[in-house]
Amino acid sequence: METTKKIKNSELIVLRLNWFWRIIATGFCFSLFGIGALIISSIIFPVLYLFVWQREQCSFITQCCIRYSFKFYLWLIKMMGVLDYHFDGVDKFAEDSGCIVVANHPSLLDYVLLASCMPRCDCIVKGQLLNNFFVKGVIKAAGYIANSDSNSLLVACQQKVQQQGIILIFPEGTRTTPKQPLELQRGAANIALRCRLDIRIVQIHCNRPMLTKQNKWYNPPFVKPVFEIQVKNKIKIMDYLHNDSLPLSMASRHLTDVLTASLTTKQLIL
Repeated sequence: METTKKIKNSELIVLRLNWFWRIIATGFCFSLFGIGALIISSIIFPVLYLFVWQREQCSFITQCCIRYSFKFYLWLIKMMGVLDYHFDGVDKFAEDSGCIVVANHPSLLDYVLLASCMPRCDCIVKGQLLNNFFVKGVIKAAGYIANSDSNSLLVACQQKVQQQGIILIFPEGTRTTPKQPLELQRGAANIALRCRLDIRIVQIHCNRPMLTKQNKWYNPPFVKPVFEIQVKNKIKIMDYLHNDSLPLSMASRHLTDVLTASLTTKQLIL
């Protein structure tokens, strides 16, 4: 009995030491992300502008730089033991030029995870981020779409689609509250219907809450979290446009319900 208790105590000590290390490693990686974004946007991208004058081509090269930077960043945080992650079905993104990718949003890392494996990622971002000192340069250089105005948003989405872009949207508008049902806004459905874009569904699972609105970087889960990114089937938008007598608002509401059902997953938080 005493031997069993000693083993359990030793396991607990290891877990606590690992948890303390992950606090330090998470803080380092969090700082590295901000500093890296600042260096890339203030040094690397301006040099790129000197040699590539065409805006569309420049945005494409910028997104390639972001994708490979994120691949390295994810590899680093995985090697440091901060978290683990697995991708499933990312090869489907090769079929998605000129469509929307819709994903749930459990963590601050969701954009990084998806942008690291998408061949192109024209992300819709909050307009307030253009005032963020660390990321505003990256947003502008990559040609990301700010959601500050609905009319200009639709025009920008149409332009990206004409350029074979892949538009990434988190339709919740903010990070998911753990153990709470998804509450989707109708923006993604409206864009898909008005621009006649198919929708690729992506489900992001995490077995422990990390970097949610309630969990700051300095409060990681006691056990190392594991992210699973599953790229699902595509929703054909023409299936929701066949009835001309149905008002767009009704079609948008119905499509939003379909997206909610498609993104809703069994909670894996223990």
